Amino acid sequence: MLEVWGRRNSSNVMAVTWTIGELALDHIRHNVGGSFGGLDSAEYLDLNPNAKIPTINDNGCILWESNTIVRYLSSRYGSGTLYPEDPCLRAQAEQWMDWVKTTFFPAFHIIFFGLIRTLECKRDQQAIDRAIPAAGKILEIVEHHLNGQDYMIGNDLTMGDIPLGACIYRYFNLEIERPPLPNVEAWYQRLSNRAAYKENVMIPFGRSLEQWLQLEKESAQRDATNNS
Repeated sequence: MLEVWGRRNSSNVMAVTWTIGELALDHIRHNVGGSFGGLDSAEYLDLNPNAKIPTINDNGCILWESNTIVRYLSSRYGSGTLYPEDPCLRAQAEQWMDWVKTTFFPAFHIIFFGLIRTLECKRDQQAIDRAIPAAGKILEIVEHHLNGQDYMIGNDLTMGDIPLGACIYRYFNLEIERPPLPNVEAWYQRLSNRAAYKENVMIPFGRSLEQWLQLEKESAQRDATNNS
């Protein structure tokens, strides 16, 4: 059976579990990383020498790096749906996946990590204040791209929607100033109507580090109850 290592509230893990949900794949997920620890164990380092999440083992195929995992799962189990058959469309999907990592996520990470994952007394508020308009400006590229289409690659969900979609719930639910992005907002609403997105991405994250950790703990307790 497909195994996934990573805590449920990691955006990189969300990209993988959302993909799994869209493909309706049976799997087991192990809580590691964050407050769960376990990344420096010999057992985990044998799987992923980077000591990061996520990692998967799909019947002996061990992979890490979330975009690589999403590509693999989409190609193996979602050819013609999440994984476009047309080589150009497939390359365009991969293009947007990589763009999120190189262009949007660096700015968004400063905002989210600074406001939610850092004690208020230790925040770099100046960096956060610079990153907020920068992230909005970057998303204007997506706003233009989505004009006249429902998803990142035409009118059907593909793997090209996954990395940005895994972040966009948080972007629209942070208490920050955002530019008008009607096409992006409509795309986000379409994602929000998908059962796999609701279950795997729309996870409450609180408004502070204390709330984040409490929600993480409660999620782990629910996992333990469901698996017992």
